[in-house]
Amino acid sequence: MQFTDKLTLDGAIRRTADGYGVVSARVARGGNVQLYLGSEVGMNDKATVRVYRPEAEVFKKDAIASYAGVPVTINHPKNGVSADTWKDLAVGEVGDDVLRDGEFVRVPMMLRDANAIKAVEDGKRELSMGYSAEITFADGVTPTGETFDAIMSDFKMNHVAIVDQARGGAELRIGDGANKWGASPVNLQTADERTSPMADTLRKMLVDGLQVETTDAGAAAIEKLMKDLQSSAAKFSDAETTHKAAIAAKDEEIGTLKAENQKLKDAAPKPADLDKLVADRAALVTTIKAIDSKIEVSGVSDSDLRRAAVKAKLGDEMVKDASDAEITGMFKAIAKDVKTADPFARVVSDGLNNAGDAATKAEDAWGKSINDLNAWRKEA
Repeated sequence: MQFTDKLTLDGAIRRTADGYGVVSARVARGGNVQLYLGSEVGMNDKATVRVYRPEAEVFKKDAIASYAGVPVTINHPKNGVSADTWKDLAVGEVGDDVLRDGEFVRVPMMLRDANAIKAVEDGKRELSMGYSAEITFADGVTPTGETFDAIMSDFKMNHVAIVDQARGGAELRIGDGANKWGASPVNLQTADERTSPMADTLRKMLVDGLQVETTDAGAAAIEKLMKDLQSSAAKFSDAETTHKAAIAAKDEEIGTLKAENQKLKDAAPKPADLDKLVADRAALVTTIKAIDSKIEVSGVSDSDLRRAAVKAKLGDEMVKDASDAEITGMFKAIAKDVKTADPFARVVSDGLNNAGDAATKAEDAWGKSINDLNAWRKEA
């Protein structure tokens, strides 16, 4: 069965060096339900039939491939386009780079006829696919919850027609020039617009890629809402950019702190280092006290201790104007002959002696016990 669909040319036409017109356009939509007259699809017992176009069928490999190379025409030819009529009817053709664009099929078109190019540039911008497909009558519900009476499948494109604003008439063809080629979807709100006085007051608008018909007041409201939406989107984009910049700055600060913390950890002395520092300090203090026990060591730096020891041993003139390196050399010289005391060796040499009150009390206790033992002699 032959069908026609309608979409609006949504891209600007571009001229080549040879004057041809090049444009990319959406020409078909998948996953939706379209309304047809029952008499046009072979279901005469129903006034209208809801026909489902599954995405799996619309975007099937064979269906997509059938767009490539089909001719572009001005209005729908009466019997479609064939090899016998192509030369007389074609004003251009569809390119090979057919692709899926969301829920739509997008194709590149080359317009080669000057009059056709001018017609598009002057505002003739609606596109209508002419194609054949199979109709299977079966009730069901789409994944989005729309009910249907039939399913369309096995799409094969024949041509793309450039048409004026569509007007659904008694036969519901796309435009007055449809010439009865193919059944067209029904829009119940505009099905009688050829004779309806409201038809001239309706405007067609493209909203998020979809064409809608509305009154002037409705169009003004839609335009305002779209502007408000764009303004809100811009504000959100600015806020998001500011937020991302703040996060980046904070991440950079965190990275710097992590690096500084790691440097401090690396520079911190290890337990073995601390043990060595304590041992070296104790050895220095012991040597200083051996040189001069009057030197105050508490709270004094190592370099000042060495300077004080050299001064005590060699005099003021030796340390006057001397650098720390010189003081270190002189200290090594005087320290190598110094004998420091070994507390354990002193205990061994002197022996263990009782000292202080504890020794006195021990002797008193011993004498008292002896006296108690000899007390009987005195009594006798």
